[in-house]
Amino acid sequence: MHVGVFTPLLSQLPLDAVLKKLKALQINTVELGTGNYPGDAHCKLSILENATALAEFQRVLTDHGATISALSCHGNALHPDKARAQHDREVSRKTILLAEKLGISVAVDFSGCPGDSPHATAPNWVTCPWPPDYLKVLDWQWNEVVIPYWTEHAKFAADHGVKIAIEMHPGFVVYSPETMLRLRSIAGPSVGCNFDPSHLFWQSIDPIAAVRVLRDAIFHVHAKDTQIYASNLPRTGVLDTKPYTEERERGWIFRTCGYGHGAEWWSEFISTLRMFGYDNVLSIEHEDSLLSPEEGLTKAANFLNRMVIRERPGAAWWV
Repeated sequence: MHVGVFTPLLSQLPLDAVLKKLKALQINTVELGTGNYPGDAHCKLSILENATALAEFQRVLTDHGATISALSCHGNALHPDKARAQHDREVSRKTILLAEKLGISVAVDFSGCPGDSPHATAPNWVTCPWPPDYLKVLDWQWNEVVIPYWTEHAKFAADHGVKIAIEMHPGFVVYSPETMLRLRSIAGPSVGCNFDPSHLFWQSIDPIAAVRVLRDAIFHVHAKDTQIYASNLPRTGVLDTKPYTEERERGWIFRTCGYGHGAEWWSEFISTLRMFGYDNVLSIEHEDSLLSPEEGLTKAANFLNRMVIRERPGAAWWV
């Protein structure tokens, strides 16, 4: 197990400066956005068609002794706006092609979310089974949009030797271990998950127990925490739609690793991941509204580096 960083939090810096900064934090692995929601500050898909730019990109990585854990293109390929869906699909396809060219085995994405009918203009995330209209919408989404797209896209990825790691995220059809495994049963073994515990905490899903459910479907892991504010939950519930910056009023917010759950929890999480066959990257994602990116990154890196050393097979606990 080793620590990496999802680099959009450093998008104001060029890749060379990012790698230098991370090396000072004992981190040599990066997850790079290629477009859609993460943006493409450090990895332009145009290098697919530009041999000189591709060679320069690879040179920068080599000069810093850096590796890439995944290319990430989190988007909504199922968006009811056809132009938006086509754009996000194209970014995802090109990301897979670039991953193949670079010898990277994982591309991270969202499952997406359709509207409620062929005439919809906005996504419709179904969160309850009643009144019956909602189940009809959900059936239509999966049968008419989700299954056709993901069956084809998963085959495309498999044909190019790339696995797609779906981040279970609110607002999309895959947001829980159950919905993740439903998509995997349809799309096949080239589709698994980007396991981000922060999105499970607020749903009252124990992430450590979820590792035991997902097992070998875990392709990549985000390191991000969540803090629950029990005093607000009786008023807000967990489906809290207030902006993340309204920290005082929310039932929960995203936190830097260690600020929602301590070392004992993270140590057990890392151990369970390894127990079920995952011994790869913990990719730090910063979305803590109470800490600056600089502070959040530094604290998460120092915290996780201690956890990973402690859990290294054969290492003494006091190292």
